[in-house]
Amino acid sequence: MNYRTLLFIPGNNPGMLQSSDILGADGIIIDLEDAVALTEKDAARILVREYLLTFKPEGNYFIRINPLDSPYFYDDLEAIKDLDITGLVLPKASVESMAALEDYLDKNDLDFEVIALIENAMGLETALDIVRASKRIVGLFLGAEDLTLDLGAKRTKESKEIEYARSKIIAAAKAAGIQALDTPFTDTDDLEGLKIDTRNAKDLGMTGKTVISPRHVDIINQVFTPTQKEIDYALRVVEGVKGAKEKGLGAFSLEGKMIDAPIIKRALNVLKTSGDYKEEYDELLE
Repeated sequence: MNYRTLLFIPGNNPGMLQSSDILGADGIIIDLEDAVALTEKDAARILVREYLLTFKPEGNYFIRINPLDSPYFYDDLEAIKDLDITGLVLPKASVESMAALEDYLDKNDLDFEVIALIENAMGLETALDIVRASKRIVGLFLGAEDLTLDLGAKRTKESKEIEYARSKIIAAAKAAGIQALDTPFTDTDDLEGLKIDTRNAKDLGMTGKTVISPRHVDIINQVFTPTQKEIDYALRVVEGVKGAKEKGLGAFSLEGKMIDAPIIKRALNVLKTSGDYKEEYDELLE
């Protein structure tokens, strides 16, 4: 699944947990880490477990566990290992922590998806190595607040200070064939700023964005959803490829423009995002 939006829900907030599946996000991240005070870790873990077992919400649910260097890493895993969830978000991801998580999941025969949260300089510079440490990783997620703190950079709405980090995450994710998930926009009231920030991230190559406010979900979904014009063009490219293959052509012209492999890949990505992709399209680049 391609997640346009992944909405954070605090693991110690029963009201938000109960409304999480009607907030419009493609996926939910229940947070056991930053959103939960140290004194509430055990209670939050129990609350999340009971909520998921009792209500069995539909949709794609991830749980952000606590990092490997905390006392709660394995306690979190033990509490959620039998839950019907999509996967886990690994904070402060590193080669070491990914290897530890991979070992635990293997020993317990768990097939959870993993999103690796990159939020320090070492994680950023070893992002591709982290991805290579596990076949379970479906996305790299940029945590700009902690990263800029680690870098000693000033965090701004313009986000010039994270352009390199965004590009690094995008390159590693695209090299591995997984999602590149952008950092949340933290000003919950600046909806115009949110649009600008999301478009900038998308233009760089981000495929989705994490969210801390339900108010942001619809705007981000709209930015990351292809327009009907883009979908129609992608479908014309696909039909053109089919016709070219029948004639034994590797490249062809469509509407006065030469269509080759990169343009075909872009069209297929548009259709994957829009939900118009068909399995038969897998053969178009062979």
